[in-house]
Amino acid sequence: MSLDLRPPRARDNPTHLSIRNKGARLLEKLLQDFAGLISFSGLFTVLVLTALEVVMGFDNLLYISIDARRAAPDSQAFVRRAGTLISLAMSIILLFIVLRLIGSLEHPFLTLNLVWLQTALSGHALIVIFGGLMLIRTAIREIHHMLSVSDLENEGPKGGTVTSVGSVLASIALMCLVFSFDTVVAAIAFTDNIAIMLVSVILAGVISVLASDKVAQFLQRNRLYEVLGLFVLLLVGAMLLAEGGHIAQLSFFGFEVQPMAKSTFYFILGALVIVDVLQGRYQKKLDKEKDMSG
Repeated sequence: MSLDLRPPRARDNPTHLSIRNKGARLLEKLLQDFAGLISFSGLFTVLVLTALEVVMGFDNLLYISIDARRAAPDSQAFVRRAGTLISLAMSIILLFIVLRLIGSLEHPFLTLNLVWLQTALSGHALIVIFGGLMLIRTAIREIHHMLSVSDLENEGPKGGTVTSVGSVLASIALMCLVFSFDTVVAAIAFTDNIAIMLVSVILAGVISVLASDKVAQFLQRNRLYEVLGLFVLLLVGAMLLAEGGHIAQLSFFGFEVQPMAKSTFYFILGALVIVDVLQGRYQKKLDKEKDMSG
């Protein structure tokens, strides 16, 4: 009788076998989902979900276009493209992470039950609340900057202070984490087909990359709409704060934080756009009459 004294091979380790089996199951499901993608219903779902991702990702694109102006003028186009590519990469990575860890992200890690404060804070709620605070900070900072600069047409970044490309991209990456998390959660809620999620996220990301310069050029040509864009960011930040508070089951003195209804958000957004467009046209009309009378 011989005794085998060789160390166990890594592939015979139960942990390694479990990981291999899970990876094989994920790959098998992915291949099955890609097969289901090649159908009318699958392609239609991709189109609808891509459109939804583009609409939800517009706030991110707007943020990148505005925040990129903190960099030097000759680096802003690079920052915009790099920022949108970072957003795309984070969306793809987060898609698989959230699919794997969605249960733990939703599970509260801090529970408080005080007289004036009650909450069950989870990872998901923390990310959403942090994103809302970041957006409100950015909007207030940029509005203050617009009001404090004497010559907006010939201004430099931040009135002469240029932020490094790395710092701007780091700030954009933090916000991309929030926006990407929301779009990924929306994709998971929309369908259970991983292939459809992946293709839709990639298509929406490519559209954002192609549209990044267009959005920045539009804001540069129409400076009045920049104010609208900043108030949209402020509104989205407030909505994220309310949503995060609701996810965290946050309440003060027994009054629960309620999320803003999406219908209310879109109504306010539409009203802001209509008022801004009408005000812009009316201002042009007044300027034209003043020039004719002068």
